[in-house]
Amino acid sequence: MPQPAIPADCLRTFTTSVYQALGIPDEDASLLADTLVQADLWGHQSHGVMRTFWYAERIKSGAMKAVTTPELVVDGGAVAVIDGNDGVGQIIAAHAMREATHRSRSHGVGAVAVRNSGHFGTAMYFTRIAARAGCIGFLSTNASPAMAPWGGRSKLIGANPWSIAAPAGRHAPMMLDIANTAVARGKLYMARQRNEPIPEGWAIDQHGRPTTDPVAGIAGNILPLAGHKGYAIAIMMDVLSGILSGSQFGPGVVGPYVPTGRSGVGHLVIALNIAAFRPLDEFNADMERLIERIKNVPRADGVERIYYPGELEARADKRNRSDGVIIPNDTIIQLDAAAQALGIATLSSLTR
Repeated sequence: MPQPAIPADCLRTFTTSVYQALGIPDEDASLLADTLVQADLWGHQSHGVMRTFWYAERIKSGAMKAVTTPELVVDGGAVAVIDGNDGVGQIIAAHAMREATHRSRSHGVGAVAVRNSGHFGTAMYFTRIAARAGCIGFLSTNASPAMAPWGGRSKLIGANPWSIAAPAGRHAPMMLDIANTAVARGKLYMARQRNEPIPEGWAIDQHGRPTTDPVAGIAGNILPLAGHKGYAIAIMMDVLSGILSGSQFGPGVVGPYVPTGRSGVGHLVIALNIAAFRPLDEFNADMERLIERIKNVPRADGVERIYYPGELEARADKRNRSDGVIIPNDTIIQLDAAAQALGIATLSSLTR
């Protein structure tokens, strides 16, 4: 029997109620829930509602504070530093991006370093804020160790993802959101949950041997994107995110996969006010021409359509908002059990 699709509003209501029950203020609970549901709408379920109780467990342990109080510790005009004070990463990242776009109105650029934050889910959720405000947004973050230095076999470096988003005229924003590992770690957790093997080239086990077992890959190391290049980019993103901000770096970062321990995550948020460089309408017109040229390139055999970065997500979002989101049954069972333990309505009860 096919798995029924769940309306996005039901997912958002359920997830918001989880965080409200844990003491997160209503507005913050709604934003946090929206970041997870948006990942599912974009088709990135490794960063979607399956993570709901990963964050909840960190709140319950006290590793992450339910009430987020970002503090401005450096105010240098175009430049700022924010201390997240161990609050919710998504709330801190959204605050930092809004701060960066605000500063870019006066200075053409706003650059905000963030210390003592946490895992924030899908990076392009936040760079899209800048794109919608007529800016090009950049966001980098460090993360808990996921891979070894090139040639090593002990975890030291995070996937350290980064994102760039820009408005694209009449099209949905052009958005890049990538980890510097061959694949996001959440995809291994998704494969483990589904009892599915992972493709070769994703991970090595604790002994440095290639593996298709997600459990062995989680215990071992995820391989870097493009070999030594992904390793080097990850290191530089740690410099931008962790060391520049004065936060933790390398093995000092704690991820959302464990319920305890201060995250110490750092970010770098940059907003470039396009109008400070050239008229926004001219920029958008050129973006439209670029996309047209991309799409008109002769296609390889078997390729029906060429997509620009972010287009697949925009199409998935439109489809899933209309048709609903397919959530794996195992995930629903886990979410329902955790909701019952918290004393709130289950996801299943909201979708009947």
